[in-house]
Amino acid sequence: MAITREAGALVMEIYRSDFEVRGKQDASPVTEADEKAEHLILERLSTLQSRFPVVSEEAAAAGFVPEMGQCFWLVDPLDGTKEFIQRNGEFTVNIALIDNGIPVLGVVFAPALDRMYAGAIGLGAWLEVQGKRQAIECRSIPEDGLDVVASRSHGDADALDQFLKGRLVRSRKSAGSSLKICLVAEGEADLYPRLGRTMEWDIAAGHAVLVAAGGQIHALNGDVLSYGKRDLSNPHFYACSAGYR
Repeated sequence: MAITREAGALVMEIYRSDFEVRGKQDASPVTEADEKAEHLILERLSTLQSRFPVVSEEAAAAGFVPEMGQCFWLVDPLDGTKEFIQRNGEFTVNIALIDNGIPVLGVVFAPALDRMYAGAIGLGAWLEVQGKRQAIECRSIPEDGLDVVASRSHGDADALDQFLKGRLVRSRKSAGSSLKICLVAEGEADLYPRLGRTMEWDIAAGHAVLVAAGGQIHALNGDVLSYGKRDLSNPHFYACSAGYR
């Protein structure tokens, strides 16, 4: 958690400056905050007693992906770069530990909102705001319908409508970055469908928090999402509370 806070402080320094936006090979944006936060996180993880391989977004974009093995870290130093650029505060620093394809530990820190989510298998999940920590868990599905959260910057309204067809929906709202998964984990939403391209580092930390809070992420065929795939990409998926069917 200390590493994510330190990276978050660095991100906020750049957030308050007149930063430059560049494009990567896949046309997605990147800023100095992505790169400096990643450098800091990689340096800090390298000093830990258990030195697992680290797969991180910007290093992977440059072609460096280590042999992952059974245990490895998945890092997104700035998830929601578009939200960062738009200065709406809905961006996060994500660090997850993967064991045999399963996210067993995750920390998601939204520095502009001062909201830190964390969770680990067997230890539960919690939210820390302004130094105060509280346990969080997924809720039961409301009888009058689902509260659905969707992507603010990567939405496909038609695909979402089709996915929700036949389901009783009470409300819809949008959010950025891995905060959408965390909203399900803390019982503020019931379902987050993602019907577009994502990478493993985008969601692993949020997935760990969600599982620790009693939820899960499934591919559209119902399989639980796993990590360590050769291309590090995710299928379309939905994050949900335990009571969702």
